[in-house]
Amino acid sequence: MATEIRVPTLGESVTEATIAQWFKKPGDAVNADEPLVELETDKVTVEVPAPAAGTLENIVVNEGDTVEVGALLGAILEGAGAPAAKAEEKKEEAKTEPSSGGESLKAADPVSVVVPSAGESVTEAEVGEWFVKVGDTVNADDTLVELETDKAAQEVPSPVAGTVVEISQETGATVEPGQVLCKVAPGDGAAAPASDTSEKAASAKPAAAQPAQSTAMPPAPSAAKMMNEKGLSADQVAGSGKRGQVLKGDVIAAVASGINAAPQASQSPASARAPSAPEDEAREERVRMTKLRQTIARRLKDAQNSAAMLTTYNEVDMKPIMDLRKQYKDIFEKKHGVKLGFMGFFTKAVTHALKEIPAVNAEIDGTDIIYKNYAHIGVAVGTDKGLVVPIVRDADQMSIAEIEKEIGNLGRKARDGKLGMADMQGGTFTISNGGVYGSLMSSPILNAPQSGILGMHKIQERPVAINGEVVIRPMMYLALSYDHRIVDGKEAVTFLVRVKESLEDPQRLVLDL
Repeated sequence: MATEIRVPTLGESVTEATIAQWFKKPGDAVNADEPLVELETDKVTVEVPAPAAGTLENIVVNEGDTVEVGALLGAILEGAGAPAAKAEEKKEEAKTEPSSGGESLKAADPVSVVVPSAGESVTEAEVGEWFVKVGDTVNADDTLVELETDKAAQEVPSPVAGTVVEISQETGATVEPGQVLCKVAPGDGAAAPASDTSEKAASAKPAAAQPAQSTAMPPAPSAAKMMNEKGLSADQVAGSGKRGQVLKGDVIAAVASGINAAPQASQSPASARAPSAPEDEAREERVRMTKLRQTIARRLKDAQNSAAMLTTYNEVDMKPIMDLRKQYKDIFEKKHGVKLGFMGFFTKAVTHALKEIPAVNAEIDGTDIIYKNYAHIGVAVGTDKGLVVPIVRDADQMSIAEIEKEIGNLGRKARDGKLGMADMQGGTFTISNGGVYGSLMSSPILNAPQSGILGMHKIQERPVAINGEVVIRPMMYLALSYDHRIVDGKEAVTFLVRVKESLEDPQRLVLDL
């Protein structure tokens, strides 16, 4: 049985290290906890001990190479193992082995790619989309597969360059940390076998999109299917996915914008008749619900079932904030390196109101009420995977500039699928901005176990009466959904009024009023 040797955790801010020196070579006998290799980081030097007694079977990375935390270093064959002479013999055979055909896969033992640990409370994941198939050549750190948990999606990179020789888990399978996903035979990965290349060419779809593919990744399966149905090529559709991948939504947007396929033969009037039920079914697409989407659905329904949820509404005149933003946005961006948006003002206004109405910042635990003397504000972000809520921690102690920087950083991580568990845990209150999508009014659902969520909406010019005169002002509807078990109506209305007052008179935020 082979035991893998991996780069250990090197510290909170250290993500990579350099191989300084190997103390053993393949075929050497090792004892448990005996130093095998020395790693150097910009802060410390670390010796990696043997995880088991046996024989050092292989070394995946060489001295001077840079590796990331969790990367595979080599493997130990537990027990007596093969003598050193045989290991050296095997190494020489690998060097002289012909490189043509499938025999190149025997040059080195395959490296197992396992399910990484996704966080303390995550015990399983679901296998999402595979970006490779058996026979594909990959480089180190190329994405092999995407794993979906109930919190986020995670890409699994290849630990070495080589050829994919086995895929152990199919899309949709439930896996646990440490379970083998696939195996990669180490190699330069520069050229795939000729037979493999011909197979790829034969299996390629006849759509014109493939030769002119301009994105770094092939279209998503659902997108490729729709492009074939619409007769579109990949160079006609702009991809919005990771590394430019074309998603189904991109194809829908392209069709909606008026992009057409090559002219087709005119159809007879009979072909425009209403389709039958079997024809409708043939044009439908059944897509597996992701683990994240299942969790979102369950949590939102649980919140409705468990909380006595009620929503109160108000409106805010956005002209003071808009005037302030217009006056100082250039100076603000020049000094702080981030654009001045509305979320900084709203987050700051919310933290001021939470101090006055602490019940909105509390939660129920059994028969107890837990009052939070801090404000960790969740900011709802829509992604192609679903809604996620990263947390701005201690927002009450941050300036508007610091809040804007943190929101921008979390938003980028959310869109890139790089949010960690720590980024989404511990929130005390949530802000949801449906206005970016054009929503004029909505009733947001609580993010349990929180007791309050503020819904922002579209800014729209409306006639309002000010000092006895009707004027046109940029107005926004605000909605506060709250748990009536812990928050009284008077407290909810007062909270929303305090948010309104702070936004309509921004000086209150500066003076802490």
